[in-house]
Amino acid sequence: MDKKPEWLRAKMNTSELESMRALMRSLSLNTVCESAQCPNRGQCFKSGTATFMILGNVCTRNCRFCAVEKGTPCAPDPGEPRRVAEAAKRLGLKHAVVTSVTRDDLPDGGAEQFVKTIAEIKRLLPGTTVEVLIPDFRGNAGSVDMVIAASPDIINHNLETVRQLYKEVRPGADYERSLWLLERVKKSGILTKTGIMVGLGETKEQVLSLFRDIASFGCDIVTVGQYLAPSRDHLPVKEYVTPEKFEEYAKAALKEGIRYAASAPLVRSSYNAAGIIKEIRKNDPC
Repeated sequence: MDKKPEWLRAKMNTSELESMRALMRSLSLNTVCESAQCPNRGQCFKSGTATFMILGNVCTRNCRFCAVEKGTPCAPDPGEPRRVAEAAKRLGLKHAVVTSVTRDDLPDGGAEQFVKTIAEIKRLLPGTTVEVLIPDFRGNAGSVDMVIAASPDIINHNLETVRQLYKEVRPGADYERSLWLLERVKKSGILTKTGIMVGLGETKEQVLSLFRDIASFGCDIVTVGQYLAPSRDHLPVKEYVTPEKFEEYAKAALKEGIRYAASAPLVRSSYNAAGIIKEIRKNDPC
């Protein structure tokens, strides 16, 4: 592809980056903002928010779009949940977002670490809402149910791309399995959220079909953003989707019955997460 269009140029402030990095280093924590090279990390760090990434910073899968390091991870750190809660407290977060690398090496896929982290945040910050972005746990219903039982306010699981591109983009994942997970969460009554990237070669009809799939069981929130290749070793960008087309996708998602759609070039799954839950709850019946 040619160079990025103007609408994809995000501002980065070195001082905010270094300040957040220093906090995370002091607590031996990781953020997906840094590990996945999120283009919004300067803006989010400036506003004092970050998405914590638990279970280390090495992933057991080899998704071809992701910048997170691949390999053999270390054992879960028992002190990590407490330190995440401490970081959330120092940042004064009213809405904490926690994700993880995929840990196919663990019997529960890392579900217990999510449970402990949710509990620590609630203990230290009882007024703070909690959102978790979980992997598919290889379809382990017990692991999904463990996270549900911990009662986070939102459970997010990203589909990442349309059904037709899964083998190329997410060779270790399964589209139907991810739909099953989201539907299982929805049945529990917890707010459900998913996100996708566009610009990987998907068609408009394939994206609309995905919207229909997630609307069929009542998924509450969807995020849509532009795929940006982290390096030349990752999948190339096939298309820079225009802001107008992103607006079209947002309208289409809402038309299907999805309650909230964040769709713009620089939107990521945790982008404006606090604002989204506030908007959703504002429209909830008393």
